[in-house]
Amino acid sequence: MAVPRSRVLDLMRVQCRVFNTTYNPERIRVGSRILHQRLKGPSVASYYPPRIGTVKHLRKLYPEFEVMDDAEEDWLEHLNVAKSRGKGAPKKKRTAAESKKFHKKR
Repeated sequence: MAVPRSRVLDLMRVQCRVFNTTYNPERIRVGSRILHQRLKGPSVASYYPPRIGTVKHLRKLYPEFEVMDDAEEDWLEHLNVAKSRGKGAPKKKRTAAESKKFHKKR
């Protein structure tokens, strides 16, 4: 004695509503199993020790002192050299008219 498919689907629908699960009679892959797993980021991040003693950390702790960052100074010098050669980033357009003047039709 076989039970009709519609009756089984109705039972599944009610079961999913009662137990707060996803009703998916066609068994389409929706990724809910992955989304319900615990996040791995915090456990991976806790494996590594916290970074202390960085230049950014020292600047935040002691804002009254001027802390020198060699890497940042090198980068700023590189940017200034590039700008002097005309290889720097283009200026941002402040108004709509400035940005439209380069989009003329030919």
